[in-house]
Amino acid sequence: MRTCYTGEVSRGHLDQTVSLFGWVHRRRDHGGVIFIDLRDRAGLAQIVVDPDNVQAFEIAEKLRNEFCIRVSGLVRLRPEGTVNPELASGEVEVLCREIEILNPSVTPPFQLDDDNLSETTRLTHRVLDLRRPFMQRNLMLRYRVAMEVRKYLDQLGFIDIETPMLTKSTPEGARDYLVPSRVNAGQFYALPQSPQLFKQMLMVSGFDRYYQITKCFRDEDLRADRQPEFTQIDCETSFLSEVEIREIFEGMIRHVFGVAQQVELPAQFPTMTWDEAMRRYGSDKPDLRVKLEFTDISDLMRDVEFKVFSAPANDPASRVVALRVPGGAAMPRSEIDAYTKFVSIYGAKGLAYIKVNQAAAIPDGLQSPIVKNIHVDALRQLIERTGAVDGDLIFFGADKTKVVNDAMGALRVKIGHSDFGKQHGLFEKGWKPLWVIDFPMFEYDEEEGRYTAAHHPFTSPKDGHEDYLESDPGRALAKAYDMVLNGWEVGGGSVRIHRADVQSKVFRALNIDAEEARNKFGFLLDALQYGAPPHGGVAFGLDRLVTMMAGADSIRDVIAFPKTQRAQCLLTQAPSFVDEKQLRELHIRLRNVEAKPAA
Repeated sequence: MRTCYTGEVSRGHLDQTVSLFGWVHRRRDHGGVIFIDLRDRAGLAQIVVDPDNVQAFEIAEKLRNEFCIRVSGLVRLRPEGTVNPELASGEVEVLCREIEILNPSVTPPFQLDDDNLSETTRLTHRVLDLRRPFMQRNLMLRYRVAMEVRKYLDQLGFIDIETPMLTKSTPEGARDYLVPSRVNAGQFYALPQSPQLFKQMLMVSGFDRYYQITKCFRDEDLRADRQPEFTQIDCETSFLSEVEIREIFEGMIRHVFGVAQQVELPAQFPTMTWDEAMRRYGSDKPDLRVKLEFTDISDLMRDVEFKVFSAPANDPASRVVALRVPGGAAMPRSEIDAYTKFVSIYGAKGLAYIKVNQAAAIPDGLQSPIVKNIHVDALRQLIERTGAVDGDLIFFGADKTKVVNDAMGALRVKIGHSDFGKQHGLFEKGWKPLWVIDFPMFEYDEEEGRYTAAHHPFTSPKDGHEDYLESDPGRALAKAYDMVLNGWEVGGGSVRIHRADVQSKVFRALNIDAEEARNKFGFLLDALQYGAPPHGGVAFGLDRLVTMMAGADSIRDVIAFPKTQRAQCLLTQAPSFVDEKQLRELHIRLRNVEAKPAA
């Protein structure tokens, strides 16, 4: 029987005989004495095998990396000068009395302490990758976060209720993952993109405080912070206002960081409207660690000769902004050229700039080919409005609003995170949380010529905006809110619509007629007729949250068995072809795909 975890052996076990289980991390032969670094999920302990113990020594000579063994021995202090302060067990070692090989191992495809492994290698051999201390720490952190969420919500009366994995396809936003039904030929289930409709029906059912840590599925293009299946902390409440909902879940995140990470977040998270976030940062999830922000200058550029600026300045669908970079005049031309190439990814046609050599000498103190095409009064107001001083650099974005926001927003973050940004104090370390509120209800789809829901069709408009749903949907704001942390959206939600008349107006604004609404959402609409309470909620991305807390580069580093960016599992080789018999049972025939027999 195990006395304790290997990594927990300490001074408290001095002169005790312990029984430890784990894997051989490394075996070292030092002049006849064999040292074994024994590893389990709690860490490492040093085992000393003396040649005087003939039987144990013979077994120790056979050990190789990743052998699974049992060791019993006496805990003693390490000799002076050999203490390892980086290990929790670094003050002590175990003098081996017995070793038992529980299972040998073939030679591993890589060393577990190799930090330069390709992701393909790691995901192909994920079982071994998960033995690495980095991955063990990440998954233990994930466990602690989930446990603290449960404790916090339980204390506030939230009930954990499961919702179905096989449900109705209601395609809105991302593509559904479909599951064919064998017993209902030609019909399909959908894996849930979120439990949204079910949690609203639970509110109608009287479970006024619900939560669930659950899997969600979206068939969308992948990137570092996306997976086809991901985990949500999904929550819903009744009879609370938007502000009260935010207060509860702000408290939850503050609690989780405090207990799981010993990090003290601000006592009250700041709030910012969506409109202000886009105006100042070009993003609805601004990274507030970066001390740069936009200055609107459209009004200054309407009458300048430089058409690149004056044309968008006079277009209501466009904007012109300046991004002042303190000390940026020292930036080498090669770096400016690299930024020009960078913004082109986001559709920007170029990146104009002015170096401010002498702010008081206009125009001669300004260095840029564009200066001669901008009149002196506009230049003077530009310097005054941006607050530029000698040695600064001003970048410009001038295009359609979305292009400017995307390109200059990304440029702002890239400069702030660069070596230049950090050396010049443009980046502040730490945690910067923020609530972004008052999102637009709708987005206009130019290709389809109609409005789409910015959040989802059941989001409530702000009080007094109900009439805009029919007269001017583009003006309607929503009782929607996102929690942003260091430039990542970690959670979002809204107050829901609980009145049938308002829901009908939203459907009409979305060009969803009564028949389509009944076909897609009839079960929810029926439920809302039975005294539906005012309700709202929020969902947090557990994967994203833990990724940030762990300091990992990708959510794949905090998920035990993730998919690649091609939505493949390299460990199990999923997805895979299935045999013809299975397809026939599901009433499916493949088109334009060469089916292969299942392995």
